[in-house]
Amino acid sequence: MRQRLDISTIYKNANALLEGHFLLSSGNHSACYLQSAKVLESPKTAAILADALAAEIMQYSIEVDTICSPALGGILAGYELARALGVRFIFTERVDGKMTLRRGFEVKEGERVLVCEDIITTGGSALESSKIIESLGGRVIAFAALANRGFCKRVNSELPAKPEGKLPGHIPFFALEDFNFEIYAPENCPMCKEGTRAIKPGSRGNA
Repeated sequence: MRQRLDISTIYKNANALLEGHFLLSSGNHSACYLQSAKVLESPKTAAILADALAAEIMQYSIEVDTICSPALGGILAGYELARALGVRFIFTERVDGKMTLRRGFEVKEGERVLVCEDIITTGGSALESSKIIESLGGRVIAFAALANRGFCKRVNSELPAKPEGKLPGHIPFFALEDFNFEIYAPENCPMCKEGTRAIKPGSRGNA
C-alpha cells in the first residue's frame, strides 16, 4: 500500500507555506499563503507529488488523453502530471484578460481532458480553461491540483464545497491535501485593523 504523503510538511520544508498578511488575487486577504512555485522548483519533489496525484487518479480508472493547465501557475504541475500519466500536455493563457488556447495547440472532438492547477482556490481559472476545451469539442473528465484551498469538494475529502467554489459538482476533482485557511474581505480583515499592510506574494517586498 502506498504511504500517504505529508503534503503540509513538504510545503513547509520548501518554505512554500507562508504566514503573514497577504493580498490574494481575488482581492481578499489571508494570514496564510501557499506558494507552490517554491515546491516545484525541486524537480525531485515535483515528480513525487505528481506521481502521488497520478496514482490517486488512476485508482478511479479515469481515462485521460491530455492534461491542460492554465498559465502560468499550473504549467509545472500539469506537465509533471502528464508525465506521470503518460499523456500529452497543453496549456491555456490569458490574452487581453481572456483565457485562450494558442501556440498551435489543438483539441480533437471527444478528446478526454483533465484540467490541472498547482492550487485550486475557487476554481475560476480551471473552469475558464475547461470552457475553452469544451468549446473546441473536448470533454473535461476531471480537475486536479496539488493542493485544494477548501472551497471546492475534492475526492477523498470530508470537507464540503463552499458557496464560492466554482468547479462543477458532477466532475471529479482530485488534490493531495486540503488547506482550509481563513479568508477576509479587506473591510473585515483583522490584520488590516492591526495596522499591517497586505502584500501580494511574489511581489517586491515578499519575493
